[in-house]
Amino acid sequence: MKTIFRLITAGFFALLLASQVSAQKVDLLDFDKNGEFKIVQFTDTHINQKDEDISLVLDVINSVVKSESPDLIVFTGDIVTEDDPRTAYKEIAELMQSYNTKWVVVLGNHDDEHNTSRMKIAKLLTTFPNCLNQVSTDIFGTTNFTLSIGEKKKQALLYFLDSNAYSNLKPKVEGYGWFDNSQINWYKKQSQTFTEQNNGNPIPALAFFHIPLPEYNQVWDTDTLKKVGSKNEDVCCPELNTGMFAAMVEAGDVMGTFVGHDHVNDYIGVLYDIALTYGRCSGVNNAYGELPSGGRVILLTKGKREFATWIREANGKKVLEANYPKSFQ
Repeated sequence: MKTIFRLITAGFFALLLASQVSAQKVDLLDFDKNGEFKIVQFTDTHINQKDEDISLVLDVINSVVKSESPDLIVFTGDIVTEDDPRTAYKEIAELMQSYNTKWVVVLGNHDDEHNTSRMKIAKLLTTFPNCLNQVSTDIFGTTNFTLSIGEKKKQALLYFLDSNAYSNLKPKVEGYGWFDNSQINWYKKQSQTFTEQNNGNPIPALAFFHIPLPEYNQVWDTDTLKKVGSKNEDVCCPELNTGMFAAMVEAGDVMGTFVGHDHVNDYIGVLYDIALTYGRCSGVNNAYGELPSGGRVILLTKGKREFATWIREANGKKVLEANYPKSFQ
């Protein structure tokens, strides 16, 4: 009986190890043979099938992806805004699978305003092929996780953060949500661990979330700082500043943050060596303003603390090219 138990136990752990190895292979991100890694950011699609706009949004995504052939696609919030998001996400997943491209989603303030909770959406995303989402349960928010780029050695890091939805201190504090202290502490620990593993040298990193930090106002309002792109509405940031930007400046790994939320802002500017960047709204019928729908492209280079970025519009135009840090020095 003991022998049988040992065999069963050994078999179980062998299967578990095999599944872990398989998952690691599936989740692996690496630079191409030219030492480049390309990301396309889509944001604020606001898909609601009652408006029959999903096919138009998928056309925007398809146009940009066909033009850019990214290694990773990142959706930065307010993606599906309807009671049951499963059908819409299934269509998105099928499109991603047709490209055989890895993809991730961080949630915005409108994603869970209907009949599906934030946690259910986060768990749903982990079930789709090629979706690298992870569910965070030990800190505030549901889409806080990291991915690394590099097969043999971590050459770059990607932080994905849940910027939450609305103030939980109303009516004393109105407006949008902010990063909880548990998230900031989590980021600090993650960054410190990666830096220590890299002989004390911060690994070049990017961070993706939905709601802009209060510092997005500062970078725009400082006349001496160069900006590329436009600001056509107020920065809709939280009323409270809990210090995520300060933590990133102190850690020294994050080169740029990439957000959505404000549909007609698409600028990038550098403050204290961090590029504060908007994506381009990827919605169609639901988008306000006059900026053409599209996506932001980010091109990383292996072994270098720099990136190139531009907007690829759905009409095929490549606009607002910039290079970090050269364009802002």
